[in-house]
Amino acid sequence: MKNKKVLIIDDEEPIRNLYSYKFKLSGYDVKSAHNGKLGIKAVEDFGPDIVLLDLMMPEMNGDVLLEEIRKHDWGKDVKVLILTNVGKDEAPAILRFLNISGYVVKANHTPQQILDIVERLLK
Repeated sequence: MKNKKVLIIDDEEPIRNLYSYKFKLSGYDVKSAHNGKLGIKAVEDFGPDIVLLDLMMPEMNGDVLLEEIRKHDWGKDVKVLILTNVGKDEAPAILRFLNISGYVVKANHTPQQILDIVERLLK
Protein backbone atom coordinates (compact mmCIF):
# COMPACT_ATOMS: atom_id res chain seq x y z
CA MET A 1 0.00 0.00 0.00
CA LYS A 2 1.26 3.45 -0.92
CA ASN A 3 1.96 5.74 2.00
CA LYS A 4 -0.83 8.16 2.82
CA LYS A 5 0.09 11.83 2.49
CA VAL A 6 -0.42 14.28 5.35
CA LEU A 7 -0.05 18.05 4.95
CA ILE A 8 0.35 20.10 8.12
CA ILE A 9 -0.45 23.81 7.78
CA ASP A 10 0.41 25.67 10.98
CA ASP A 11 2.39 28.85 11.65
CA GLU A 12 4.02 27.43 14.80
CA GLU A 13 7.22 25.55 13.97
CA PRO A 14 7.24 23.37 17.13
CA ILE A 15 3.70 22.18 16.30
CA ARG A 16 4.62 21.42 12.66
CA ASN A 17 7.74 19.55 13.80
CA LEU A 18 5.90 17.57 16.47
CA TYR A 19 3.18 16.33 14.12
CA SER A 20 5.58 15.81 11.21
CA TYR A 21 7.71 13.57 13.41
CA LYS A 22 4.72 11.67 14.78
CA PHE A 23 3.22 10.99 11.35
CA LYS A 24 6.58 10.13 9.71
CA LEU A 25 7.27 7.59 12.48
CA SER A 26 3.89 6.03 11.68
CA GLY A 27 4.75 5.63 7.98
CA TYR A 28 3.08 8.68 6.49
CA ASP A 29 4.52 10.89 3.75
CA VAL A 30 4.49 14.34 5.41
CA LYS A 31 4.89 17.88 4.17
CA SER A 32 4.19 21.12 5.99
CA ALA A 33 3.57 24.80 5.33
CA HIS A 34 3.88 27.71 7.75
CA ASN A 35 1.27 30.02 6.26
CA GLY A 36 -1.91 30.01 4.21
CA LYS A 37 -0.39 31.08 0.91
CA LEU A 38 2.21 28.31 1.02
CA GLY A 39 -0.51 25.96 2.27
CA ILE A 40 -2.65 26.47 -0.83
CA LYS A 41 0.32 25.76 -3.09
CA ALA A 42 1.22 22.68 -1.02
CA VAL A 43 -2.31 21.25 -1.32
CA GLU A 44 -2.15 21.69 -5.09
CA ASP A 45 1.41 20.35 -5.55
CA PHE A 46 1.53 17.58 -2.90
CA GLY A 47 -2.02 16.24 -3.29
CA PRO A 48 -2.43 15.18 0.35
CA ASP A 49 -4.91 12.56 1.56
CA ILE A 50 -5.59 14.79 4.56
CA VAL A 51 -4.69 18.31 5.69
CA LEU A 52 -4.19 19.24 9.35
CA LEU A 53 -5.15 22.91 9.29
CA ASP A 54 -4.65 25.59 11.92
CA LEU A 55 -7.14 28.47 11.88
CA MET A 56 -5.17 31.40 13.30
CA MET A 57 -2.20 32.18 11.05
CA PRO A 58 -0.53 35.31 9.69
CA GLU A 59 -1.21 36.35 6.09
CA MET A 60 -4.23 34.07 5.68
CA ASN A 61 -6.36 32.30 8.28
CA GLY A 62 -7.24 28.64 7.85
CA ASP A 63 -10.89 29.28 7.00
CA VAL A 64 -9.87 31.61 4.14
CA LEU A 65 -7.33 29.04 2.90
CA LEU A 66 -9.96 26.29 3.01
CA GLU A 67 -12.49 28.42 1.17
CA GLU A 68 -9.86 29.00 -1.53
CA ILE A 69 -8.84 25.35 -2.01
CA ARG A 70 -12.49 24.21 -2.13
CA LYS A 71 -12.91 26.32 -5.32
CA HIS A 72 -10.53 24.03 -7.25
CA ASP A 73 -10.89 20.46 -8.52
CA TRP A 74 -7.64 19.52 -6.77
CA GLY A 75 -8.93 20.80 -3.42
CA LYS A 76 -12.65 20.22 -3.36
CA ASP A 77 -12.54 16.66 -1.95
CA VAL A 78 -9.38 16.59 0.16
CA LYS A 79 -10.07 15.65 3.78
CA VAL A 80 -9.38 18.50 6.22
CA LEU A 81 -9.02 18.17 9.97
CA ILE A 82 -9.11 21.54 11.71
CA LEU A 83 -6.37 21.40 14.34
CA THR A 84 -6.43 24.61 16.35
CA ASN A 85 -6.65 26.13 19.79
CA VAL A 86 -9.73 28.13 18.81
CA GLY A 87 -12.76 26.66 20.58
CA LYS A 88 -15.48 25.37 18.27
CA ASP A 89 -17.86 28.07 19.54
CA GLU A 90 -15.43 30.79 18.39
CA ALA A 91 -14.67 29.17 15.03
CA PRO A 92 -15.66 31.01 11.85
CA ALA A 93 -19.21 30.07 10.84
CA ILE A 94 -18.12 29.51 7.22
CA LEU A 95 -16.46 26.23 8.28
CA ARG A 96 -19.90 24.60 8.38
CA PHE A 97 -20.09 24.99 4.60
CA LEU A 98 -16.54 23.93 3.73
CA ASN A 99 -16.78 20.16 4.16
CA ILE A 100 -14.40 19.66 7.07
CA SER A 101 -13.74 16.09 8.23
CA GLY A 102 -13.27 17.01 11.88
CA TYR A 103 -12.47 19.74 14.39
CA VAL A 104 -9.90 19.21 17.14
CA VAL A 105 -8.64 21.58 19.83
CA LYS A 106 -4.86 20.95 20.00
CA ALA A 107 -4.55 21.60 23.72
CA ASN A 108 -7.10 18.86 24.50
CA HIS A 109 -5.43 16.05 22.50
CA THR A 110 -2.10 14.26 22.48
CA PRO A 111 -0.23 13.69 19.21
CA GLN A 112 -1.21 10.00 19.46
CA GLN A 113 -4.89 10.94 19.73
CA ILE A 114 -4.52 13.15 16.64
CA LEU A 115 -2.86 10.25 14.79
CA ASP A 116 -5.74 7.96 15.81
CA ILE A 117 -8.30 10.50 14.55
CA VAL A 118 -6.49 10.85 11.22
CA GLU A 119 -6.29 7.07 10.81
CA ARG A 120 -10.05 6.81 11.39
CA LEU A 121 -10.72 9.58 8.87
CA LEU A 122 -8.54 7.92 6.22
CA LYS A 123 -10.15 4.47 6.50
